Amino acid sequence: MRTDESYMGEALAEAHKALEADEVPIGAIIVSQNGEVIARGYNCVETQKCQLAHAELQAVKEATRVLGDWRLEGCTLFVTLEPCAMCYYALRASRIRKIVFGADSPVFGFHLDKDNFISVYNLDALFVLGGVRKQESEGLLKQFFQLKRKKSEVKERAGED
Repeated sequence: MRTDESYMGEALAEAHKALEADEVPIGAIIVSQNGEVIARGYNCVETQKCQLAHAELQAVKEATRVLGDWRLEGCTLFVTLEPCAMCYYALRASRIRKIVFGADSPVFGFHLDKDNFISVYNLDALFVLGGVRKQESEGLLKQFFQLKRKKSEVKERAGED
């Protein structure tokens, strides 16, 4: 049986795809009840010019296509960054059983460790686990934003000449 760390490695691979596409490096996978990876996604908000193109939603879209059902009961989402409120509610509505994330998102994250959410469906409790391969997830994000700052500084210097 695979571990959460192993699955998170696959989500990190998706995050690397986002980084290569000059997107904020967030990756996600969805795993079925039997442990099979059924969907993958990475952040492509800038590429698609759409705020709905978050990694989690890309994976949900693929998983519903693969399963032929909007209900993702028994499935687990692995994502490198704590989901935002939009993604969290989409995951609740999709009836995902478990969310496992890497890095906390203190600015945009839904702060999943709190029970102050609006209940979409009063079904089985959603299990949330954070901090899985946290340092690697945070490292990718730091790398991306450092590169962005450097590019911005170079542009500023070029404009000053």
